[in-house]
Amino acid sequence: MNKKQKKVLIRIIIAAVLIGILLVLPLEEGSIIRFLLFLVPYFVIGYDILKKAFKGIRNKQVFDENFLMAVATIGAMALGEYTEGVAVMLFYQIGELFQSYAVGKSRKNISALMDIRPDFANIMQDGKIVQVDPDEVEIGSVIIVQPGEKIPIDGVVIDGSASLDTAALTGESVPRMAKIGDEVISGCINMSGVLKISTTKEFGESTASKILDLVENASSKKSRSENFISKFARYYTPIVCYAALGLALLPPFVRLVLGIDPLWSQWIYRALTFLVISCPCALVISIPLTFFAGIGGASREGILVKGSNYLDQLSNTRIVVMDKTGTLTEGVFEVTKIVPSGISEEKLLEKAALVEAFSNHPISRSLKEAYGRPINTSKVTNVNEISGAGIEANIGDIKVAAGNAKLMDSLGISVNTIQEPGTEIHVAVDGQYKGYILISDRLKPSSKEAISAMKKAGVKKTVMLTGDTKHVADIVAADLQLDEVYSQLLPADKVTKVEELLAQKDEKSKLVFVGDGINDAPVLSRADIGVAMGALGSDAAIEAADVVLMDDDPKKIAKAIGISKKCMRIVYENIYFAIGIKVACLLLGAVGIANMWFAIFADVGVMVIAVLNAIRALNVKNVNI
Repeated sequence: MNKKQKKVLIRIIIAAVLIGILLVLPLEEGSIIRFLLFLVPYFVIGYDILKKAFKGIRNKQVFDENFLMAVATIGAMALGEYTEGVAVMLFYQIGELFQSYAVGKSRKNISALMDIRPDFANIMQDGKIVQVDPDEVEIGSVIIVQPGEKIPIDGVVIDGSASLDTAALTGESVPRMAKIGDEVISGCINMSGVLKISTTKEFGESTASKILDLVENASSKKSRSENFISKFARYYTPIVCYAALGLALLPPFVRLVLGIDPLWSQWIYRALTFLVISCPCALVISIPLTFFAGIGGASREGILVKGSNYLDQLSNTRIVVMDKTGTLTEGVFEVTKIVPSGISEEKLLEKAALVEAFSNHPISRSLKEAYGRPINTSKVTNVNEISGAGIEANIGDIKVAAGNAKLMDSLGISVNTIQEPGTEIHVAVDGQYKGYILISDRLKPSSKEAISAMKKAGVKKTVMLTGDTKHVADIVAADLQLDEVYSQLLPADKVTKVEELLAQKDEKSKLVFVGDGINDAPVLSRADIGVAMGALGSDAAIEAADVVLMDDDPKKIAKAIGISKKCMRIVYENIYFAIGIKVACLLLGAVGIANMWFAIFADVGVMVIAVLNAIRALNVKNVNI
């Protein structure tokens, strides 16, 4: 409990004790002494509410909960209902204190879950380790991270090895090993050895800073429910104020015209009860709190949602479109077969590796790794990379082409379809076919389970897009039991295909595209919701996507949908519960059945129940999909 909350608690205790004493004292009903004595606890507990109400009137922002409480309690005191007037203010403050404590508690829980902000960085000065502010460390500096410390800034390990706890970033408890040459990111905790790291970014651009900024600013992108509640409160509060005024004046006036006792005090009391009941605190507080808790709970699981609007939309996911490489497969390509024709296996592999020497494509890297020797690129000239087909280049005096069947067709070479899963790299030398190399990418162990989990989460259609051959794509799709698959696509084709799928769905249903966030930025932006998979440390992914999964587990897609469904369930529970109770109590108050004590429950009690329900959104560990 912070200092401000403690002060409010002390005021509540003092006011409650004073009310108790006054109720025991034999004070004459309606006496001025009784009125003056009750003013003491009233101002002790309510002076700040009265101050805010007066400030709102002065700033021409009259209609808020402070105004409702001020009018209701001043009116009750004026009618001689001193106990009820002070009690309304007392219980309202108790509700506000509880709400403040609940929000603070959830913020603290989220801060603990996302405890990745480093307090210092170690650098070496005059042979001694000195702690400095991470903001002062420049790119290229060498920092030292000792066991138990957080890595403060992204960089590359230049000395030492250690296991790293990435739980705060990914939600996974299994540590990762880091050794010389490995890239490491801020926010991870060093669990074992001493690491020397050469920084590659400034502190403000490091992963931990970007993630914290995302979580802290997520509240700026409001959901439909939050926008609805904001508009609702803006119109609702003035309406109930005028309704209360009408309730206080019209019935007595009609009775007066009819020659009956107008019962002014009775109808004014009903109007004041009506005002207390109508206070929209439960909705105004609990709905944003639910989204805040949901985003925080998702962060703990390594799922970064950039705003409550995306959390809202995820609950309506009906189509999930996925890239193949790195999303459903491990993205680790290996040479699994070499089939030469009129040439040795070693020579075929050498020529393919030489041609691919200047490319950074994963397939090119796998060829170079399989070759396993230094490549003399001085012999390679006239390199021509053909998008979606392969590469042509001269190796000394000979012309070598390495790529798919499309490239071979362009050279007038006919090749047979290989009936094996994997990517075929066909090789031609001076227009003569010399064989092929098969490169395979393994499915992730959790991919099949992830597709099944998505179906349980309400996804009606699962689609895979890939630049791979139709044969390979069909094998993967059949293995994973996907609904649709589109193969041999260029990056621009993927955008076109997503646009076609968007045109087929209804307005309420949402299409999610899941990619690696680097090569798929255009498609991520075009989908209703872009999800970056396996984006640990990827700036491009964090920028392009609406939701960022901090590890490469496709099961997190269904988890994200499950969290959003739970969050929206709680939101609608609170909306229906709060509005339902309010309407019922308003009707009872208007006809004189509900008194001021009943009104206190309708206001404070409903708010407390709604806030407790909202905090449930923080617990997402065992979300039922």
